[in-house]
Amino acid sequence: MHFKTHTEAMESILDFFLYNEISPREKLGPTGRTIEAKLLKRINAVIAIMRDVEKTQTKPTVAMLQSLFVMEEPNKKPLIVEKKYAEEKKEVRFREIESTRFTNEERAKR
Repeated sequence: MHFKTHTEAMESILDFFLYNEISPREKLGPTGRTIEAKLLKRINAVIAIMRDVEKTQTKPTVAMLQSLFVMEEPNKKPLIVEKKYAEEKKEVRFREIESTRFTNEERAKR
């Protein structure tokens, strides 16, 4: 729609504001930039929450589950047996040292 004069254009603009009950002095709502900024803040907050959950819950749980399935051979410890049933070890702990009165030649003869 084209207007012949500026006055007609201004009248139609004012009629639009009156008909829709909009004041030219009040804000119509958030702009695209403010909506985008709010969305980015919320997305960053969600990412931070997910990382925190991953650090404090998911990774430790996975590590615990993996440690359950790791196959390691258990350390073999000797059983505790009563003394009367235990076998005596017949190892020589100390050997008698030959006296020093023998010479090397006599030792060689033995």
